[in-house]
Amino acid sequence: MAMTKEKDKLKVEMLDLFYGANHALKKINIKIPANNIIAFIGPSGCGKSSLLKCLNRMNDLVSNAVITGLVTLDNNDIYDKKQDVTQLRRKVGMVFQKPNPFPKSIFDNVAYGIRISGEKNKQKITDIVEDSLKRVGLWKEVENRLFDSALALSGGQAQRLCIARTIATQPEVILMDEPTSALDPISTQVIEELILELKESYTVVIVTHNMQQAARISDITSFFYLGEIIEVNPTHKLFTTPENKLTEKYVTGRFG
Repeated sequence: MAMTKEKDKLKVEMLDLFYGANHALKKINIKIPANNIIAFIGPSGCGKSSLLKCLNRMNDLVSNAVITGLVTLDNNDIYDKKQDVTQLRRKVGMVFQKPNPFPKSIFDNVAYGIRISGEKNKQKITDIVEDSLKRVGLWKEVENRLFDSALALSGGQAQRLCIARTIATQPEVILMDEPTSALDPISTQVIEELILELKESYTVVIVTHNMQQAARISDITSFFYLGEIIEVNPTHKLFTTPENKLTEKYVTGRFG
């Protein structure tokens, strides 16, 4: 099902997810090429975010979640018993719907993951923090208040800070769960431009309720409905000449 010739970074095969008796995901098969942006679209409650959480084992935190099937990162099974989950989540970072800066300074937010991973060199930490803030376009806005509380940032700034915090630990994949749904249109545009730049260095998987956003920024789009993937195709094709009638009805606004 891979849509391009690039190497597959993530691969999901015959994945089923149950939350207790609820069969949330059914026989999911999808390949995610490296250095692509792939968007998950579909009505609320159709499994988009549930699959996202399977890609870095966030569902491990849900007591009644049961997963079967295979998820690989660079051909390594992420559900293998020998897998270090902390290490996995360093490689596969997560940005949430609502900006969630820690109640710490701007500097300490970005430095947090670097310190947790064992870096002690203060100059190196400072350099990584500065570089990460520059990469998300936030440095000039905050360089004179690095030690002020991150909770004072605007919504758009806070979300860029959360992305900086994610990339500071040098992940390979960035998962984004509706990262602009709580933001105003100007902040949304800034984040979308940032996501397009991130593709050069990372593989990005984004859940979005905004079909125009998927059309603007993603290379590949996957349409979900009732816990199943109905169609995966290059974004332009999925929106202009979808292969499935249900996809066509959804992208033309006839339901959803």
